[in-house]
Amino acid sequence: MSAPLTATFGSLLQQFFVERMIQQRHASVRTIEAYRDSFRLLLAFARQRLHKRPAAVALEDLSASFILQFLEHLETNRRNSVRSRNARFAAIRSFMHYVGFKEPAALALVRSVLAIPMKRFDRPLIGFLSREHMQAILNAPSPVTWCGQRDRVMLATLYNTGARVCELIGMRVADLSFESGPAIHIRGKGRKERSVPLWPSTAKQLRGWLLQYPREPHEPLFINRSGGALTRVGITERLKIAAGSITHQHPHWAKKRISPHVVRHSLAMHLLQSGVDITVIALWLGHESPVTTHMYVEADLQMKQRALDSLRAPRSPSTRYRPPDQLLRFLQSL
Repeated sequence: MSAPLTATFGSLLQQFFVERMIQQRHASVRTIEAYRDSFRLLLAFARQRLHKRPAAVALEDLSASFILQFLEHLETNRRNSVRSRNARFAAIRSFMHYVGFKEPAALALVRSVLAIPMKRFDRPLIGFLSREHMQAILNAPSPVTWCGQRDRVMLATLYNTGARVCELIGMRVADLSFESGPAIHIRGKGRKERSVPLWPSTAKQLRGWLLQYPREPHEPLFINRSGGALTRVGITERLKIAAGSITHQHPHWAKKRISPHVVRHSLAMHLLQSGVDITVIALWLGHESPVTTHMYVEADLQMKQRALDSLRAPRSPSTRYRPPDQLLRFLQSL
C-alpha cells in the first residue's frame, strides 16, 4: 500500500511557481507566463474531462494516461504544432521533477509521467529574403504619414539588429546610444543582454524619429497610435503590409512567406554571405552558443556550389554496398 500524499496538487503548484520558478531559478517573466499558460490549459482540460474545478484536481489525477490525453488534445483539438506541444509538456515535466523532491510518496506517478518522451519533429528550412527584396520592404512604408515613418525606422531597426519580436517590443528610448559609435542595448531570452552596433543609415533614421517625436527615456522606442508599446501581432501585421505593398511591382515575391523571424534569418544569411564569422553572427543574434547559429543558418545555393567546386572528384568510382546475406538485406531495406 502506497503512503498517502502530504500535499495537494494546488499547494504543490503554488510552491512550484513561488519557490522553484521565482525564488530558486529566478525565471524570467516570459518563462513564468509560458508555464502559467500551460497549466491553465491543463486545468481547463481537467474540468472538461474529469468534471473537476481547478481547486478540486488531485495530484493522482495527473496520471501518465491523462497527460497523454492532454497532449493529444493540444495537437488534435487546439491544432498546436509539435513544437508547441513539447513546450507545454516541458512545463509539466519541470513541475513533476519538483514534485519528486517535495512529495516522495508520488515518485511512481512522477516516473510514469517523466517516461513520456518529447515528440520528435522535422525542422523545416527557414527561408530568407534577398538583399534586393529586403531593401524593397524597408522602402515600402510611406515617408509622409506617421505610421509609415514609424514602420520605416522600426523595420530598419528589426533588420539591422536581427532582434526577436519580443526584443523589439522591449526596446526603450534609453537603450539607444549615439556616443562612440551608435548602438542599441537589447534584453534577450533567458535574461541575456547584448549591444548591437547600428549602421549609419539606421542611426540616422532613429535620430530623426526621436527628434520629430521625442519621448521619455523609459518609454517604448516604437509605439502604437495610443502611445503604448506595439504587440507581437501588430509588428507582424505592419511587416506583412509593407511586404504586400511591393508585390504588384514584383509578382514573383508574392508567394514568399514573410515574418519577423524571416527578417532575422535574412540578416544572418546576409552577414554570412558577406564573410562575417559565424561566432560574430551568434553574438549579433544573441545565441548562447555558435552551435545554435549553425543549426539556424543554412547555406544558400551559391555558397553550396562554391563548396562543391572546392572539392576534388574521387579518382575511382565508388562501389555500391551489397549485403552479404538475407538478414542484412532485410535490415538494409528498412
